[in-house]
Amino acid sequence: MKYLLGIDIGSSSVKVALMDADTGQCVATAASPATEMPMQAPQPGWAEQDPERWWQELKNATQILYKKTNFDGKQVLAIGISYQMHGLVAVDKSRKVLRPSIIWCDSRAVSIGNQAMEELGEDFVLPHLLNSPGNFTASKLKWMQIHEPEIYKKIDKIMLPGDYIGMRLTGDACTTQSGLSEGIYWDFKAGKVSSELLEYYQIDEQVLSTVVPTFGLQGKVTAAAATELGLATGTPVTYRAGDQPNNAFSLGVLSPGEAATTAGTSGVVYAVHDKIAYDPQSRVNTFLHVNHSETQTRNGVLMCLNGTGILNSWMKGICGGLPYSEMNILAAQAPIGAAGVQIYPFGNGAERILANRELGARFEGINFNIHQLPHMLRAAQEGIVFALTYGVEIMREMGLQVNKVRAGETNMFLSPLFREAFANTAGVSISLHNTDGAQGAARAAGVGLGIYKEPKDAFLGMETVEVIEPSATLSEQYRSSYSAWKTKLQGWIS
Repeated sequence: MKYLLGIDIGSSSVKVALMDADTGQCVATAASPATEMPMQAPQPGWAEQDPERWWQELKNATQILYKKTNFDGKQVLAIGISYQMHGLVAVDKSRKVLRPSIIWCDSRAVSIGNQAMEELGEDFVLPHLLNSPGNFTASKLKWMQIHEPEIYKKIDKIMLPGDYIGMRLTGDACTTQSGLSEGIYWDFKAGKVSSELLEYYQIDEQVLSTVVPTFGLQGKVTAAAATELGLATGTPVTYRAGDQPNNAFSLGVLSPGEAATTAGTSGVVYAVHDKIAYDPQSRVNTFLHVNHSETQTRNGVLMCLNGTGILNSWMKGICGGLPYSEMNILAAQAPIGAAGVQIYPFGNGAERILANRELGARFEGINFNIHQLPHMLRAAQEGIVFALTYGVEIMREMGLQVNKVRAGETNMFLSPLFREAFANTAGVSISLHNTDGAQGAARAAGVGLGIYKEPKDAFLGMETVEVIEPSATLSEQYRSSYSAWKTKLQGWIS
């Protein structure tokens, strides 16, 4: 047998997938830890994780995979990496991590990014960077420079979470053009790293990791890493991408007009565009997609809702640890609109779709004589759907046609209520597929190795599980509830 190994470094868990390179079938998957990985919050609005924890959970997940399949690590032809976006990992010359990673939902650098937007000027920032620097990676690095100067002086290289895992595998500190755009280092007009941004932030370009192709040889597994993971020394790493561009690839979303969605810890709708476009308020963001090239513009426009699965997880804790499947059944017992209960899922840091405001989660309309647990559970799922729809409307204002979306049958898309609510509120057809980010990374590794000539050839074995279409009757009910929810939100943020 010949295998491809996919790794997905999430903020909740680390997942791995073993794919049959010949048939495109998933042989087995594994994840670690069994419970969700914690985020540290030393101060309100902060979010950190220890990169070493990601590596340890990768080792654990790989061991679970071996127990499931008893495969030989020498049979793995190539490795692909997907990872939580926007995190900052800083290492010294010995490749030692200097501090916990400042991860994607951390809000500490918002004011720094907003000041950069003001002083560099919107006339430069938006046409060139397509995004406000906000609380993205470059701004987090500037925060380190200001607030942790002694640690900052020790930095040899900075990287994203997937770059760190790649370094642990290969010993090489590398990144991609897509990764640089994700950190808001990339000048889309010039087609290179933005010298203006680096100069403004007083960041030496030498701290950026070496650029490698998204698909292609990025390094080979060292003897030390091979021993820890049970792989063969010299196994090539041939792909890496942020979780949302990778999720889009996993679902075959590669061309203009196609869109992907996911609802894990965060919720995302990601649409491919062949134009350089931006939202004037930078409420949605544009990055280089995995198949972008000098001759083919492929940008991914991303709307992100921080408070998605994390709200569902919080509700699970409130429910005494009920399984998600039972929570979904209870939620469906309440009527559409949850009899007036409204939940605003903005309790996981500054939200980009709210122009980087940190509104906080809000619960509205609760009546102790009427409402019970099913109402709260439905209101949570509807609140997430309503916030995602709010973001989709921003994308449509930019000219993107978001009418059909593809999703993996995983995370919150396992909930029939969530699928119904999203299709009918946002007015989209949802196509569910039997895949996830780790499987997509494995398929992409095959593209990078050259097993598949074209990205579209990598989707042998992927099947459509279900298609959910909007219903005229249900859409009217959901849109009415959404309208009331949106009116209240706009009153708070206007």
